[in-house]
Amino acid sequence: MGAVHGDRRTPPASRRVRRLVAAVIVPMIAATVVALAILWPREATPTDPSGANDRRLGTVTAMQLRECAPDEVVETPTGIKVSRCGVVTVRITEGAEAGRTVETQVPDGPGAPTVDIGDDVVVLVLTDPADPSSQQYAISDHQRGVPLVWLTVLVAAAVIGFGRLRGAAALAGLAVTFAVVLLFVLPAIVAGQPPLLVAVVGSATIMFVVLYLTHGVSVRTSVAVLGTLASLVLTGVMAVLAMRVTHMTGYGSEDASTLGIFYQNVDLHGLLLAGIIIGSLGVLDDITVTQAETVAELAAANPAMSRRGLYRAATRVGRAHIASVVNTIVLAYAGASLPVLVLILGSGRGIAETLNSEFIAQEIVRSLVGTLGLVAAVPLTTALAALVTAGRSRKPVTDPTGETPPRPRPADPDRPAAVGVDRGRLANPWDDPEPRDADWP
Repeated sequence: MGAVHGDRRTPPASRRVRRLVAAVIVPMIAATVVALAILWPREATPTDPSGANDRRLGTVTAMQLRECAPDEVVETPTGIKVSRCGVVTVRITEGAEAGRTVETQVPDGPGAPTVDIGDDVVVLVLTDPADPSSQQYAISDHQRGVPLVWLTVLVAAAVIGFGRLRGAAALAGLAVTFAVVLLFVLPAIVAGQPPLLVAVVGSATIMFVVLYLTHGVSVRTSVAVLGTLASLVLTGVMAVLAMRVTHMTGYGSEDASTLGIFYQNVDLHGLLLAGIIIGSLGVLDDITVTQAETVAELAAANPAMSRRGLYRAATRVGRAHIASVVNTIVLAYAGASLPVLVLILGSGRGIAETLNSEFIAQEIVRSLVGTLGLVAAVPLTTALAALVTAGRSRKPVTDPTGETPPRPRPADPDRPAAVGVDRGRLANPWDDPEPRDADWP
């Protein structure tokens, strides 16, 4: 496995190292493929089609607003009054009623969509159970397909324009991630397979495909794969222990309770574990790839650096990365749960009682367990990268023309030293009070 995306000055891995890495990676890929085939859902995902015929797609063609009567004014618990009254004319654009024009009341009340002429909307058909021939229509939502498509095109153009081939590979990896989650992970969980096992196999599949597709088939990518896999295993073990100690049931949210009613064969406890595993994978990829690349670049800059020197220098980079990523994880979970957090705090509960609720506690467990996985990823990946890199970094580095760079000129004792630079030791960006290796340049 030669370097594909790395610096061309980086010496290629020795044949022995390549064989050793392949002997570890290939069986893991084979085991993942076998597990994927065994767990792949054989039957179609059970769905509830009862409400599929109750929705129509249409376009607002006219609006007639009027003043609301006193009994039509809606007041929220916080005192905000919402009142929009009138009639909206909608032309159905798809389905059996395409071309038909229907009238509905202006959407009103908290959370109701605000519509205008020309908006594409979703219309809900309300049928009277006592008289099936009597139907009413109500606007329930906007159609967001076209804006989402244009937003996706804009993001894809930005990624490819800046990242070029690697950006295109990253988008392909994103498509693979969505495919694995939508075609394997979710259907397998609904079919009754163990969620934790499904999450591990799905995460391993995403990891192998996305990392090799985005960063190329190389020793440094394989090191990132091994570091990610080891960190995922540790994250899973810590998640199991944390959920056992905190007595998590998986029923901490209304969505989970609803899922438990409609799909009684789904293990919600295992589903919570699966969510922690999959949620940690994306950030772990970032950490492990960065550490593997850092070790490779350090070895290219100084081929004489020992394994210990590579490990210590790259670990200092990893510490700075971890310090920022940990905050990112907490903010990501808090942002996703912000409405519920506001609702709980607005209920008048104390801080201790709020943190003790299962919904908040499981988000805390997600953050803490994910952080432990990230912290473990730095030394694991850095040690593996230093182990396979230092052995090939003793030869002098050549430039792309194949010539060996000239040796640095010895220091002139009669020439005054530069301010802040010791004659006997070169200044380096990782300079700190810690003791240095004997072979540090």
